[in-house]
Amino acid sequence: MSATPESSPAATSHAFQTSANELPKTYVPLDYEPKIRVKWEESGAWHPNAANVTSGRAKPFAIFIPPPNVTAALHLGHALNNTLQDVLVRAHRMMGFETLWMPGTDHAGIATQAMVEKRVQKDEGKRRKEFTREAFVSKIQAFKDEYETTITGQLKAMGCSCDWDRQRFTMDPQCIAAVYEAFYRLFRDGLIYRGKRLVNWDPALQTAVADDECYEEDVDTSFWYMKYPLVQPARAGLHFQPLNGKGQIGGEPALPVTWGELARRGYEGAETHPADDQASITVATTRPETYFGDTAVAINPHDPRASALRGLFAELPLVGRVIPIVEDDYVVLPKATAEMLGRLEEAKDAKAEFAS
Repeated sequence: MSATPESSPAATSHAFQTSANELPKTYVPLDYEPKIRVKWEESGAWHPNAANVTSGRAKPFAIFIPPPNVTAALHLGHALNNTLQDVLVRAHRMMGFETLWMPGTDHAGIATQAMVEKRVQKDEGKRRKEFTREAFVSKIQAFKDEYETTITGQLKAMGCSCDWDRQRFTMDPQCIAAVYEAFYRLFRDGLIYRGKRLVNWDPALQTAVADDECYEEDVDTSFWYMKYPLVQPARAGLHFQPLNGKGQIGGEPALPVTWGELARRGYEGAETHPADDQASITVATTRPETYFGDTAVAINPHDPRASALRGLFAELPLVGRVIPIVEDDYVVLPKATAEMLGRLEEAKDAKAEFAS
């Protein structure tokens, strides 16, 4: 028998030409795969019938493809991941399951915005704020369409047997509605709650970014040691109020705490300072600029100085806002203190060398 490959652009371009009476000496996938893929898709073999499941005629098997970000083309890791999924999907079809492999792509949030901003700045010399919201969103949409087409084409070229009729983008109306509904139900059932949290702020994009969109980098920097003056309530029984006025505790002026008083409380080293001078505590930090937002100063409860500071307050330098002193064992003990207390593991902490 003889076989003649169907004609294709690649069939005439590869190095080995064949006659009508001989088999090709090499297999060129490009000569056959596109035509086979088209026949697969046209047959509807990858489009499951939900009625077969609801009627009990077949058991369901479904995989939702981890949606790749529309920020670049797929890489080798995606190829391996999707090949393994395709193996599972095809095996279950052969076993008689009504099988769905659901394809989709992900908007990638800030990552996509960053990519578009870089492209616009390079091509047009403009920043995001020089466009109206609608104009910039349209640029993001065009970027998304470009890479979504690339990604989908790559998956199809691999022969991934997805149900392409059901393909979704994470910002499609159906997906948005599903996310809103899911979060509403979780919140209604008390499984999630809304709270104030620190966020990662991107000073270039002027927006918050998720932890997985940040890159950590170790840099050589300096430690700063800042003195926080100590104060106390004007009279017993006054309670701290977070929104009180400058230099006040419980609506009344805060009184300075002297080194002499701190010495009487048993604060180590207090006696080495002039007794009548206002006492202070020293806070070690690599980020001195953040002290404007301080809401408390924490000391490790195992620190021998903690008992002498109970009931006292600190005053923010320059700002004058009064904040409480709290105890929390998350605070790193100074190395010498940790060693004296026999807390040797804590003494090994790299930050213990610099702790105040």
